[in-house]
Amino acid sequence: MIPGPVEFDPEVMRALGAKTASHVSPEFIAVFGRALQRLREVCLAPSAQPFVVAGSGTWAMEMAVANLVEPGERALVVNTGYFSDRMASLLERYGAEVVQARASPGEVPDSAEVERLLAGGRFKLMTVTHVDTSTGVLAPAEALVRAAHRHGVLSVVDGVCATAGETFHQDAWGADVYLTASQKALGVPPGLALLSVSRRAMDSWRARRTPVRSLYADFAEWLPIMEAYETGRAAYFATPPVNLVYALEVSLGQLLREGMEARFERHRRMAGAFRAAWRALGLRTLPASESVAAHTLSALYFPEGVDATWVGKVREQGVVLAGGLHPQLKTRYFRVGHMNVVSPGDVLATVGAIERALAVAGHRIAPGSAVAAAQAALLPPG
Repeated sequence: MIPGPVEFDPEVMRALGAKTASHVSPEFIAVFGRALQRLREVCLAPSAQPFVVAGSGTWAMEMAVANLVEPGERALVVNTGYFSDRMASLLERYGAEVVQARASPGEVPDSAEVERLLAGGRFKLMTVTHVDTSTGVLAPAEALVRAAHRHGVLSVVDGVCATAGETFHQDAWGADVYLTASQKALGVPPGLALLSVSRRAMDSWRARRTPVRSLYADFAEWLPIMEAYETGRAAYFATPPVNLVYALEVSLGQLLREGMEARFERHRRMAGAFRAAWRALGLRTLPASESVAAHTLSALYFPEGVDATWVGKVREQGVVLAGGLHPQLKTRYFRVGHMNVVSPGDVLATVGAIERALAVAGHRIAPGSAVAAAQAALLPPG
């Protein structure tokens, strides 16, 4: 129950373990083509250009930056944690002049301040971390993306810990890049960097005055590959991770059969049950309020008298949690992932393990109170 890699569906794992085909075989061409088409549907972006490349979420971030920023251009980072810091570092590496709208850990930057910066900042692009995995903070992505669009600024949304778990409508909202990785709510083992890029962003890339600094990141190398596979032809730049693409095609099919709106709602429901349990246990969340709390993970301060070694006690109860990640708070909190195939049974098992581990650590609780609260939250209304 960590915020990635998550638990994976057995059908996805069977695809991962299938006999590896040639990357130019008719079988693989068909699978890769379907995966690209399905990524458009998952991002709710029929007009966007999908990219599926071997790499991590950080590589997806770097591809966006490498292709859309030239030295000396200005970028606004809406900072909500550790991975927003990483995006700022990437932008600086590629020569951008970076301005950051910051907030205290657990909060989101003031929307009026972001609007003011966009209005007068002469920015090429704005970046937003939809869910920062370090803090569990959910940024108001729709409002921020629409604000950037009003001011003629490209929007790059890091959806690594959000895509297929948090509501996002790329085309309808006007987001220019939605990027993610395979190992979280998309439900595929680590190793794929994925981007969905708007026509406006592709036009911006085509209008560059300078070459992209990274060969492997350059859209010019990857676009012919993506276009070829989607139209049923083989093409080569670098060997794709064949079995991961098999697994991706299966997982995206499962997501679409569930339905994106139903999937978003299921993640909200599981998160609501966890939140009921946290309240019953008296645990304080790192996000300052539920309005900025993610539905794909929870970040919670340790209660008084409990320290970071307690995460090991939960493991002894059969559930694996994650420690803190944000540098300012790393030893003060823990994280619970609840995305992809998480079910009511997983919620109750996790809450029960946390209850037992808190009791072992000497934390005074009413036995079963958090499980009962989660169970009540999971029951249908009425």
